[in-house]
Amino acid sequence: MQKKDVMGGGERTLDLWPIGNCQASALIDRAGRMIWACVPRVDGDPVFSALLDDAAWDTPDARGFWAIELENCTRIEQHYVRNTPVLVTRQSDDQGNAIELYDFCPRHKHMGRMYRPVAFARIVRPVSGSPRVRVRLRPTTSWHSEKVPISYGSNHIRLVLSYMAMRVSTNAPIGLISQESWFRIEHDMHFFMGPDESFSDALRPAVERMLDDTILEWQMWVRGLAIPAEWQEAVIRSAITLKLCQHEETGAIVAALTTSIPEHADSGRNWDYRYCWIRDAYYTVEALNRLGALDVLESYLVYLRNIVDGARGGHIQPLYDVRGNATLEEREARNLHGYRGMGPVRIGNAAYAQVQHDAYGQIVLSSVQGFIDQRLLRMAGEADFEALEAVGERAWQVYDQPDAGLWELRTRAHVHSYSAVMCWAACDRLAHAAIAVGRPEREVHWRERAEAMKARILQSAWRTDSNAISANFEDDARDASLLQLLDLRFLTADNPMFIGTLKALEQDLRRGNDMLRYSAPDDFGEPVTAFNVCTFWLIEALHRTGRGEEARALFEEMLSRRTAAGLLSEDIDPATGELWGNYPQTYSLVGIINCAVLLSKPWSVMR
Repeated sequence: MQKKDVMGGGERTLDLWPIGNCQASALIDRAGRMIWACVPRVDGDPVFSALLDDAAWDTPDARGFWAIELENCTRIEQHYVRNTPVLVTRQSDDQGNAIELYDFCPRHKHMGRMYRPVAFARIVRPVSGSPRVRVRLRPTTSWHSEKVPISYGSNHIRLVLSYMAMRVSTNAPIGLISQESWFRIEHDMHFFMGPDESFSDALRPAVERMLDDTILEWQMWVRGLAIPAEWQEAVIRSAITLKLCQHEETGAIVAALTTSIPEHADSGRNWDYRYCWIRDAYYTVEALNRLGALDVLESYLVYLRNIVDGARGGHIQPLYDVRGNATLEEREARNLHGYRGMGPVRIGNAAYAQVQHDAYGQIVLSSVQGFIDQRLLRMAGEADFEALEAVGERAWQVYDQPDAGLWELRTRAHVHSYSAVMCWAACDRLAHAAIAVGRPEREVHWRERAEAMKARILQSAWRTDSNAISANFEDDARDASLLQLLDLRFLTADNPMFIGTLKALEQDLRRGNDMLRYSAPDDFGEPVTAFNVCTFWLIEALHRTGRGEEARALFEEMLSRRTAAGLLSEDIDPATGELWGNYPQTYSLVGIINCAVLLSKPWSVMR
């Protein structure tokens, strides 16, 4: 539970609480204000955008938030309902007055289907005393470039957004909300913000039922996870949040729920992460597979098959939007000042046009389980194998060709060792898939190609002077992605080549308890912040090379850096410990799960 002594007016940090239902999502700040929510999808237009507007609290007409505030509040406590993304914010004052605010996006089974509307539900309960509250509903549209027309009915508020109309149905006093008055709350107030349709049921019992059913749905989902014995809370919270990052309608998994949170102060490294990177999604499904969350994998495989079909054996982009659309033109939202005033705010991501060869490996790696896991409702067959072979052919053709690499360098290309190894993994795993579909001749074919690729990679990337594998074929550079050589089974932990590479990476990229992605200057200068998932990769490597106690200590340190919600963003400042980058970041949550599974003592010891 997070505690805060005062209700800060303009304080902005990444200490935020996500809610969602795999269709809609929102971020709640430390005062219980909804300050980020995009509709009708995670990659849509923000109806609440104060997270990215430095002026959102500084003027009387500031917009981009939905605040429900206790008068004279001096203390705030927040926590999730156990094993759910349902947030409870308790506000209290020094005179014994208190309220509790429940925030959630409905998600539960209804009439044989999963009910997950583009909707946000809020319940305000008076807890003690005679509390007075104020409701400030100040939406935005068109990336804060237009004013939202608002009209008031007897029991609802209508918001005319540029992309859809929404309605807030409520049993709260509409007239007092319209003028933002303070008023006494003597019974529970319910708010349901969804599409502009009449609420077809009695509001109070319907929203209360949604709350109960949503809590039960999430708790039953968590109940089916095969979690490690240690660090259970951290793993469960990470798993729930990774699930929130899936757009369940198509199966796509976004890299984060936000756009344009800088990688460090005034860096200009502000990117839109509300899209499905083939790479990030691979890591997400791999982590959730370790917990037995097959529903995420099954949905994502449908999305992947559509991507592969659309490529027809040709180029596959690094990322697509959640509906599988390929064009993600990058532009700036000039009416938003940026996180803490650090613009620009970017919409779209020009990386969609880059060449990143590692995507071929991640497609095959994500798909191979479909051939061997008999728990799946739809197992992959020969037609799926033949479609994946086209991906393998592409990997074979490009593995030793230059690309932008997994860190998406915008102004130069290399033959990146990580990309080459991922292409090798595509061919290596296709050999496994060939066995599963009874095609021994194709097993031989892909095995031979994988062996040839491995020999070429080691010949081109190994540097005798530094006793390490280089980040690329052209020179001797360091890249933390090479820590993944173990997880990909390219090298073993006792291989002298990996031992030498690990030593070189620690010497060049480790900053105390943190790992940089790379240290060489890039398009924006020298990196300043560490990349959280790289530190988790280091933890895995330390454990597997016999440095188990050091790995556990470093893992505990990383867990201590989480927000009050139990989450991490993309980056961290090694000097100050401040979190930066888009939030919550799937990479970082994957690292928590993978390390907990790897390092945990077995259940048999814990009982």
